[in-house]
Amino acid sequence: MRKDIHPNYFETEVNCACGNVITTRSTVSDIRIDVCSACHPFYTGKEKLLDTAGRIDKFHKKYGKKAS
Repeated sequence: MRKDIHPNYFETEVNCACGNVITTRSTVSDIRIDVCSACHPFYTGKEKLLDTAGRIDKFHKKYGKKAS
């Protein structure tokens, strides 16, 4: 292995907008993120699922055609 070609790898903190701090190792010294596993709706169970009709169904409903 050649010397002095690899970046420095050190312990760093990942700061989320919600205030959660995660300690990990990275080549980047300070990481700021918008969404983490503590506040993301998918992981917290607060995800809203919307049951929407597709484009074809909307067209048929608007113009009185029945889906085949």
